[in-house]
Amino acid sequence: MVFRGPGTRLHLQAAGVSGPLALRRDGDDATARFTLTAGNVAAVVLTSDADDAPAPPPLSAEAISAELQACRTFWHAWLRSCTYRGRWRDIVHRSAITLKLLTYAPTGAPIAALTMGLPEQVGGERNWDYRFTWVRDASLSVKALIDLGFVEEAAAFRRWLLDRLAAGGTASGEPLQIMYRIDGEPHLTEVVLDHLEGYAGSRPVRAGNAAADQIQLDIYGEASDALAQTRDMGGIKGWQAYAAVLDWLADHWDRPDEGIWETRGGRQDFTFSRLMTWVAFERGIHLASTFARPADIDRWRGVRDTVFAQIVERGWNADKQAFVQHYATDVLDASLLLMPRVGFLSPVDPLWLSTLDAMDRELVSDSLVYRYNPEASPDGLRGCEGTFNLCSFLYVEALARAGKPQQARYAFDKMLTYANHVGLFAEEIGPSGEQLGNFPQAFTHLALIAAALALDEQLDRTEGSGADG
Repeated sequence: MVFRGPGTRLHLQAAGVSGPLALRRDGDDATARFTLTAGNVAAVVLTSDADDAPAPPPLSAEAISAELQACRTFWHAWLRSCTYRGRWRDIVHRSAITLKLLTYAPTGAPIAALTMGLPEQVGGERNWDYRFTWVRDASLSVKALIDLGFVEEAAAFRRWLLDRLAAGGTASGEPLQIMYRIDGEPHLTEVVLDHLEGYAGSRPVRAGNAAADQIQLDIYGEASDALAQTRDMGGIKGWQAYAAVLDWLADHWDRPDEGIWETRGGRQDFTFSRLMTWVAFERGIHLASTFARPADIDRWRGVRDTVFAQIVERGWNADKQAFVQHYATDVLDASLLLMPRVGFLSPVDPLWLSTLDAMDRELVSDSLVYRYNPEASPDGLRGCEGTFNLCSFLYVEALARAGKPQQARYAFDKMLTYANHVGLFAEEIGPSGEQLGNFPQAFTHLALIAAALALDEQLDRTEGSGADG
């Protein structure tokens, strides 16, 4: 069967061991009915091409079987590089494969998710296009792969990221913007597709993403952290481009921004943005090479210490006994679960343990974690959302590092029950356990990997010492 659209054709083919299978039109559906016995193979394939391209060759079930076996062989070979030997090997391997599949091989750019328009609330307006490369998501994805022993992906992304730093020309006017197309193009346009009703009536359907124009200062920290994984700056030109960005950030870090969650309710002094600004300078000092000038390093060290002092003074809320979302609120924010991982505080520091307890009271529901309370901290959008899978896995990691492995293990095992039948996660979990948001979501799978590594490490330590945990 052939489906025609403006400039595009879709070819639907079906074949069994004895030849082509009959496809029939059933209203707006295409169907093929056949019976398989043990050892039989059937294949259904959908291909797309330009409307003036030659038709694809006839489908062969034997050829498809050979392709499937070649696919298996590739992934088994790729997984041999994985250094993970822990308790959750199957699901960690699945997450690693997912991150690899979300990466555009020609440029090394990972995307946030494969889809657009899948709602965070069915019937609501929180529907976004995630088919782009976020500096934040991509950097954290690469960190997860490196932690599993996959280094080629990190090298490819480093080259892509350094090219972005050197190219400039961003739509936001900043030296680095929060997202790009997979080919590095910074100019993205968000349009509403009014002719589409959306998933289960979830309107509007958006293509492109207007958040590309936002200021989110945390991306400089994630980018620096990604570059710090290899210490290969691509020579003096790469170092100069990176150092120029740090010099710029030293003059421009103390500004309100839209924050990690890309809120559309106005800029604030987000604590997480300041946290990752601290990371940018901390990693920059660590990365400093023979090309670095001592005066620059001294300046970065001074700014780093200023940022640290500001976070401790203004990001801490005495009434909540916790670090809060931004300086003008007492609302908690689960993005701060990254505080121990990035090295800002020890995972057993009293200030951090108090923050973790506050999050447990206000953001955690049966071990699942909301990223923040939009009613208490309006984000400019109507409706609500589910628990955020990234945050639920960050919570597991934080519990494990805080010396609470049994609580962490319960939360981790519970989260795994929400995966679909092939171990994949979307962005959120709804009130009835349904997956919400775009799918599969890199954020979720990279955090799953980090949680498994941290939990394995802590369980090995406590079980080896005989402690209860």
